[in-house]
Amino acid sequence: MKWILIFFSLYTTAIAQTSNKQFKICIAAFYNLENFYDTVDNKMVNDDDFTINGVKRYSGKIYHDKIDRLSKVIAEIGTDKTSDGVAILGVAEIENDTVLTDLLHHPLLKKRNYQFVHFESKDLRGIDVAFIYNPNYFRVEKSEPIHLRLPSNNKLKMETRDILLVKGFLDGELIYVFVNHWPSKRGGEDQTTASRNAAAAACRKEIDRIKLIEPSAKIIVMGDLNDNPDSYSVTNILAATGDRNNLKQGAMFNPFTKIYQQGYGSLANKDTWSLFDQIILSAEWLNSDQSGFYFYKESIFKRMYMIENRGRYKGYPMRTWDGNNYRGGYSDHFPTLIILLKNIN
Repeated sequence: MKWILIFFSLYTTAIAQTSNKQFKICIAAFYNLENFYDTVDNKMVNDDDFTINGVKRYSGKIYHDKIDRLSKVIAEIGTDKTSDGVAILGVAEIENDTVLTDLLHHPLLKKRNYQFVHFESKDLRGIDVAFIYNPNYFRVEKSEPIHLRLPSNNKLKMETRDILLVKGFLDGELIYVFVNHWPSKRGGEDQTTASRNAAAAACRKEIDRIKLIEPSAKIIVMGDLNDNPDSYSVTNILAATGDRNNLKQGAMFNPFTKIYQQGYGSLANKDTWSLFDQIILSAEWLNSDQSGFYFYKESIFKRMYMIENRGRYKGYPMRTWDGNNYRGGYSDHFPTLIILLKNIN
């Protein structure tokens, strides 16, 4: 396993004042890949727009250009801290195994030998979440989809993407990772709040189940929650707060609350920034005096080339599509990441 050994002096001034210590670094991240479809028409889902005969004229050329751009971003996440880049990565809006395989075999990523976990969901658009990992850092023990039962005002069954639960070993330490993409606000926030609350409740139920068996379990909840850190679904149902010093029993710590309060976000709409893309941690990650990994810092990953430089979305994440016109961007979301450290004795 390749680990990067660093000294505190490479970090912020406050930390540099402490004694010289060595650490292992792990980068965990989440990225909404924005409509990452292949070009094949899947009759089981509504993917007609993303075919050569669809309104977007989605061709093989566009598909491979999309892969080039996504691989560039993923290859750079976390490399200012470790040359290995991201160790574990949750992704959303992927159609199937094909797009994941093509992405991870891109020359910019292939040398890292990334593997992935993915299950097909019943989402009507045919988009799912997935978990990508570097086997030098992480080993999967078990994985399963958690199907969401959404409220409905009629007899029609509403389907959305599943939550993905991955249990595995991070440098030999057992952890649990939930990858989420909660229902969107399409159709109006008030009309869709109940669906996101249901998703939060399903995730929380699984967290409580794990904690009942393993009270000290280390858990990461990551995803596009389609709600902000101060939303009811996050603060009350998932029980996540930005105040790490006053965590109640069973509460989660959300490091992105502070960033959001400072006015930063991972996506924008109508000149308002939102921070839907969050990585939330159980309290067991917060103690720096432990033998395992602990939380150090959070960040929104963005580079100038990822920022729209013209048109109505200027200053936003440079998206793949402007309506049905191919913009040639990356995603309408910025990735988010956390830095985990492990003391080396």
